[in-house]
Amino acid sequence: MKIEAILEKINNTPVPKVKKVALAYSGGLDSSLSVPLLRQVYKAEEIIPISIDIGQGEEEVIESQNKAKVLGIEPIIVNLQEEFTEVWLSRAIQANSDYLGYPVSTSITRQIIARKVAEMAVEKGCDAIMEGSTGKGNDQYRMHNVFKTFAPNLAILVPVRDFDLTRGEEEKLCRHWGVPVTENIQGGDDKTIWCRSIASGAVDLNQELPDDIWMWYQPPEKAPEEAEVIEIEFKKGIPISLNGQQKNLAQLISELNTVGGQHAIGKIDMFEDGIMDLKSREIYEAPAATIILKLHRDLEQFCLTKDEIQFKKIVEPRWASLVYHGMAYHPLRADLDAFIKTTQDVVNGTYRVKLYKGNIDIIGRESDTGLFSPEIRSIKGKSFDQRMCSDAAQIRGLPFEILAKRGIIPT
Repeated sequence: MKIEAILEKINNTPVPKVKKVALAYSGGLDSSLSVPLLRQVYKAEEIIPISIDIGQGEEEVIESQNKAKVLGIEPIIVNLQEEFTEVWLSRAIQANSDYLGYPVSTSITRQIIARKVAEMAVEKGCDAIMEGSTGKGNDQYRMHNVFKTFAPNLAILVPVRDFDLTRGEEEKLCRHWGVPVTENIQGGDDKTIWCRSIASGAVDLNQELPDDIWMWYQPPEKAPEEAEVIEIEFKKGIPISLNGQQKNLAQLISELNTVGGQHAIGKIDMFEDGIMDLKSREIYEAPAATIILKLHRDLEQFCLTKDEIQFKKIVEPRWASLVYHGMAYHPLRADLDAFIKTTQDVVNGTYRVKLYKGNIDIIGRESDTGLFSPEIRSIKGKSFDQRMCSDAAQIRGLPFEILAKRGIIPT
């Protein structure tokens, strides 16, 4: 479509009258295009761009600031790295958060960004909030839910969706209005220290993935020929040290991304059922999350009772689903957190792990709060008189004896 036709489509679309608009500005294609749209189409009198640093990296932050200068805006920069890692990633680890194979990450960042933008919009007397979601993805729902939770009376503007713009049309509009286009991968590159989303919604069914798209991961054929052994200590379900050195969660995750990625760990290539129940092929890399969640699950098996583990396996997918579906601030999420948190007091231990060409092999486990008691359970030794179990087995078998007498037995 030619630029004239795109502009005509936009001009023929009714837009609300707004004066002062808070813009969730990341410096990406969508939020950068939002600036001229607010000026040229919405005729906004004042734009308040708000940039949230959730740990996407210095390079991306600098690029966002450089674009802002070209666009003639001065974003308010808010650092939420600590909230993302210490609060939300701690919860995600303790909840073994996994949505159909995806370690919940972007869905978290979108909602903590939306909350801060909404709070600041209200504080600064805005009458509208703008964000850059597409109408084919999940983020429009996540952002909308949180905006309505923390700024219920403000208008919500989503131009890419509301003008029905394709990625190609956005790029043409950017060139028309002099907006820098620096997107290397169509569909974007959404990075957090927990999980990096690559070209979300833009990957075809059998499209090959070039090696140069990865930030941490490298394929097995390029991984070292020698295995590497690392040691991770957990306290109350959270990793607190790597190879004997105490580290905060952000440092530990960053280092595990590097070492795990080098050993071909963390590639995720999956079909994802989004909020609209439409499937997309999604590509992620998450070396640290892959390692930490595997060990955390194993440590819980070590330290929690069977009943706690079985009930927690009901709670965990519900937690992940709530957060994924834009309900991070729903009361039920806090209720589930309360249960999860109480289980973690005894989830303490140290793991030695061998990393080799995509494999994570546990070679050592220690815990002062573990429930594994080989001196009682092992068949190698005599800890109790096995004959005591004869009567117990007889009693446990009574329901099956009654079923047999009925004569109707499932096959």
